[in-house]
Amino acid sequence: MDISKLDVILVIFQIVALLIAAIGHEIMHGLVALKYGDNTARREGRLSINPRSHIDLFGSIIIPLTLIVMGSPIMFGYAKPVPVDIDTVRDNGGYKACMLVALAGVFYNFFMAFCCVVILKLGLSFHLLDTQSLSLQFFFILLYVNIVLGVFNLLPIPPLDGSKALAYLGLMFNSSVFASLYNKFENYGMIILILLLLFPLTREAIFNVIRITVMMFLTI
Repeated sequence: MDISKLDVILVIFQIVALLIAAIGHEIMHGLVALKYGDNTARREGRLSINPRSHIDLFGSIIIPLTLIVMGSPIMFGYAKPVPVDIDTVRDNGGYKACMLVALAGVFYNFFMAFCCVVILKLGLSFHLLDTQSLSLQFFFILLYVNIVLGVFNLLPIPPLDGSKALAYLGLMFNSSVFASLYNKFENYGMIILILLLLFPLTREAIFNVIRITVMMFLTI
């Protein structure tokens, strides 16, 4: 197989892995919200695994392809956010339920990463996967992409999941400090995230967390 064909296959693997990670992430928000009585996502057809229901032109295609062309060490993107009626969730399960809805996507990403580790280790142990096989490369890419999404979404920067979970955690203990900060900076969150990635010190710190997390999963 020539290098150009292999490169195309690896790019396809990265896009497919991102779609699996991002779409599953969003569906999980909707599923946990449904558990607490909010059927908004189901009513709007957002619990479907059909990619057409979730793909965002900018977040699912343009950003990932740009990162690939630039040779970025990470693969990042997102799907259309699943609509959640957080008032219904809160009324049925309190702020704890709201926090679980916020973290549902991250749990999905780390669970997928764990599944990839199990598949890789069992595949290699029973000689079902070869170290040079495309299947092994795909599962490693899927592992890596899920960890990237999980780590990024845990950052306490609006509108990422980590900031939402922190806000609800504060409200559970009758503190509105984090919720107020979320409302104040929600419109500037993506700008803040981009700035963090532009500065070498903060960018390297985030990359180090991702690398450490990958190593932790691989040692399971």
